[in-house]
Amino acid sequence: MTDLITPPAVARAQAAASPATKPTPHWLALPVLVTGACLIVLDFFIVNVALPSMQRDLNASTSALEWVVAGYALTSAVLLLGAGRIGDRVGRRRMFAAGVAVFTAASAACGLAPSADVLVIARLVQGIGGAMITPSVLALIGVMYDGAARARAVGIYATAMGVAAASGQLLGGVLLHADVAGLGWRTVFLINIPIGVVALAIVGRVVPESRAPFAARTDVVGLALVTLALTALVLPLVDGRDAGWPWWAWACLAAAPVLAVEFLWRQRVLVRRGETPLLDPSLFRLRTFSAGLLTQFAFWTGQASYFLVLALYLQLGRGMSALDSGLAFTVLAAAYLVSSMRAPALVARFGRTVIVEGALVLAAGHITTLLVVARIGVHGEVLALTPGLLLTGAGMGLCLAPITATVLASVDPQRAGAVAGAMSTTQQVGNAVGVALIGVLFFGTTGGYAHAFEVSSAALAALLVGVAGVAARIPAPR
Repeated sequence: MTDLITPPAVARAQAAASPATKPTPHWLALPVLVTGACLIVLDFFIVNVALPSMQRDLNASTSALEWVVAGYALTSAVLLLGAGRIGDRVGRRRMFAAGVAVFTAASAACGLAPSADVLVIARLVQGIGGAMITPSVLALIGVMYDGAARARAVGIYATAMGVAAASGQLLGGVLLHADVAGLGWRTVFLINIPIGVVALAIVGRVVPESRAPFAARTDVVGLALVTLALTALVLPLVDGRDAGWPWWAWACLAAAPVLAVEFLWRQRVLVRRGETPLLDPSLFRLRTFSAGLLTQFAFWTGQASYFLVLALYLQLGRGMSALDSGLAFTVLAAAYLVSSMRAPALVARFGRTVIVEGALVLAAGHITTLLVVARIGVHGEVLALTPGLLLTGAGMGLCLAPITATVLASVDPQRAGAVAGAMSTTQQVGNAVGVALIGVLFFGTTGGYAHAFEVSSAALAALLVGVAGVAARIPAPR
């Protein structure tokens, strides 16, 4: 599920057009932009129910399966830091169109991939396209709409993202069940092609171009450092176990924090020079930002990884079809949608307490599911999982958007855009690292898929107790 609360990123683009010069958008502009953004979210979740089919068809290793999920998040995380700034300079519509083109071409490569290696590389490129699209959509909404119209546009955007996230697994199951032209799992990628082609054909006619009058330069060296740091962390966690934990895996893990510190040091140097850093180091002096960023990272570390291990347990462990697995995910999605609709009002009244309690509800969902799986294994009635899935979905809805909303409500509005960008990037980093870490537990556990799911669920529940503890440290808004 994607980060639905990023209006400050929209507000950052307001300066690009004064009320007198603000372009009048075509009625198709918002549907085109939202469709492009929905593709990014759908493709993050739709692959979960297709992973077992990919493994059988391509003879893929377990690490390759992890890369299909984690690689997409990794490239998105890295390039989100600079993509919005590049779009401000070269043109946001142009950046959006380029992102859709990259994403569509990569989707074709995924759908036609002859091997697991090609599929993983294509997924990395898909992540690049996603990073180009997301900030462009938010910035263009900020440029095209004002006042109540902007609020409605952001509301439509947020609702569409939530529906896309909640329905991803079910849609994947339907596509695999339909097995159009015998393409099987490949349809979850190939379906993006006609959508992308249509969006490219009309975006130039319905979406006005815009640029920032004074766009900051992108710190290319900083991007390289953060890319190396994240790769040095994720690569050994995903591939190290299959390779028997060779020396290079430990060397990478040792290098990751060194590279991260070097990245942060460079950001300080840029500030002293009067240049614009990718991430302002002074933000870390704010307890709100530090606690919020840690909460965001810990929460998202458990999200993509949970969807991955649940899909593998249901299909490889229980032998369920992709469609039946997607229907099981729908129980979770329904609870998520209900609780997420109530979350804004609850946050307005109770603040950070909503996140604390949501994390504990989510942990209770994992524990409940764990206990059920420990009892039924891979053969008992799947409906027994329903209470745990409902609790899990409800907890997600109470945490997902409220984390960002609570942090943003506690910081200086002048810094809200930078904070929102850092939170969005941290979300993707958490997804990538979480898949790598929980993948080590899940695939490294002996005793079958049920036991592997139990061990993973226990780790995720403990992580969420930590999320509740850190969230309680977020200062209340003044």
